[in-house]
Amino acid sequence: MFVRTIACLLIVIPATTLSAAEHWHQFRGPLGNGHAPDGAAVPTTWSETEHVQWKTPIDGKAWSSPVIWKDQVWFTNAPPDGTKLYAVCLALESGQVLHNRLVFEIEHPQSLGDAKLKNSYASSTPVVEEGRVYVHFGSPGTACLDTASGQTLWSRQDLPCNHHRGPGSSPIVWQDLLILTFDGFDQQYVVALDKQSGKTVWKTDRNIEYGTDNGDVMKAYSTPHVFDVGGTQQLVSPSAGACIAYDPASGKELWRVKSGGMNAAGRPVMGHGLVFMGTADGGYKFFAASPDGRGDVTESHVAWKATKGAPRYASPILVGDLLFTATDKDILCCLDPKTGEELWQKRVGGTFTSSPIYAGGNLYFCNEEGSTFVVKPAAEFELLSTNKLDEGCLASPAVAGKALILRTKSAVYRIEE
Repeated sequence: MFVRTIACLLIVIPATTLSAAEHWHQFRGPLGNGHAPDGAAVPTTWSETEHVQWKTPIDGKAWSSPVIWKDQVWFTNAPPDGTKLYAVCLALESGQVLHNRLVFEIEHPQSLGDAKLKNSYASSTPVVEEGRVYVHFGSPGTACLDTASGQTLWSRQDLPCNHHRGPGSSPIVWQDLLILTFDGFDQQYVVALDKQSGKTVWKTDRNIEYGTDNGDVMKAYSTPHVFDVGGTQQLVSPSAGACIAYDPASGKELWRVKSGGMNAAGRPVMGHGLVFMGTADGGYKFFAASPDGRGDVTESHVAWKATKGAPRYASPILVGDLLFTATDKDILCCLDPKTGEELWQKRVGGTFTSSPIYAGGNLYFCNEEGSTFVVKPAAEFELLSTNKLDEGCLASPAVAGKALILRTKSAVYRIEE
């Protein structure tokens, strides 16, 4: 068992009532862009002793972000050796462990290699909806569980990929499809499963020219996003070497930008007629592309490229006319989304792997060292507060009403005034 009992339950609070559009049901929230619903006035100050409604310690080593549906908080977990893969559910009201379900046992886990300090065997964030939660561990397995009983409804362990340094891409749901990304050392493809049965609906190979046979250069960890572009649905999926847009219904390629780089990790966001994406190591670093082209649009549809403030792990976040990033080298940055011009950058300290969120009119940036910086989304840097917990975050925050759900390296917190 990899979940311990409640260590700290300060007060009992009423359950939060949410509408269907307000559930933090996937990586980066209801819209997949890091924005909390309007009215989510979460705290701007807290500590280990202030505004902690509950704290549930979690054993193991896993960086998946919490997702929320009604009165349940779900995430995945694993021991450091990756031999057991769990789906965990906490009660939103109390932090009590409702389910700690062993989903897969893995006799010979793939090695994390030199990424074992950064990655884990349960880094992919689940997707939850009414009655079902979809958990994904990369090639070791994908499963659909009943949220009431925790029982497995279907599972797949026949989608091969040598992740080499561990999986990281999270699943997404689009209509009746569960879309998975496998950008590995040996194979690179996107696949859509029927979310009711788990059967494959389509599978599309990346077909990227990497210019090398070194599989390390072919890896990526990004979570895709489906955008509406003039009434056409586009699955925009950054990878090593290129960013590609697909028709989410069929998997047919629509366009691609040969952006270079490897280890792309952030989830793209869209605004002002542009899609904003990072390439992590090498390549364009951070760029914007117009999604209205077809075929190879590398020379025709890239609006700008930026190296300063380029996020390596964390996803970017767009608030109005401002685009914000957090680097792995302790810097927060604000860009003009239309031009890529840097408006400000500020060295605040720490490594940013967790993706930022926007809630209650403020930005929240969590680092690996235990600090969360609350910043005004403005064209000039304004730090509202710095909040310290015992350990830091690689998981991204979630929001439920006026509560902030944070997963640190060893616990899950509910922060609320």
